[in-house]
Amino acid sequence: MIKLDGMEEAAEAAKQFQFLERALFEKRTLTLFGEINTEVARRTMEKLLVLSYGSDDPITIYIGSPGGHVESGDTIFDVIRFIKPLVRTVGTGWVGSIATHIYLAADKANRFCLPNTRFLIHQPAGGFGGSAADVEIHAREILKTRERINRVIAEQTGQDVERVAKDTERDYWMGPEESVDYGIVGKIIHSIDELA
Repeated sequence: MIKLDGMEEAAEAAKQFQFLERALFEKRTLTLFGEINTEVARRTMEKLLVLSYGSDDPITIYIGSPGGHVESGDTIFDVIRFIKPLVRTVGTGWVGSIATHIYLAADKANRFCLPNTRFLIHQPAGGFGGSAADVEIHAREILKTRERINRVIAEQTGQDVERVAKDTERDYWMGPEESVDYGIVGKIIHSIDELA
């Protein structure tokens, strides 16, 4: 009897999840929360592609994530910029690290945040392991990645690369107003009506 109840609960949860996914999809809305990894990147990319094949109408992505795997974030960033529909990003809660990179994929006029959003930019980290030669290879790749991400932040915010490089040497936190001043956020919004 307990297993049946558990199965019924699981079936009901799956049904509710499918309802939410379908309702958001019909409104051309995606959510990106939690750690960014290869599975999240794959699912997000697939959803963006399906929405872009269906219509050129705008797509809205709500982002609340501490970040995660750099290359997975790159995948989402690139697909946002690759597809034809305009993409709006809405930051909420904590948008950090590679999640900020994804958020910046939208044009500045289409980057929004809710009033209590915090943003974090910093240099990418990497786990070093293996031989001394492997450590050297990893270190070079981290430096290349850092320079690339700093360039993207500079291009998308209007800051010069030198300032971004200095700011990303350590964790650099910004509230909504600071994020607007820095050029990360286009507009702080208080209502869904302000997305139109």
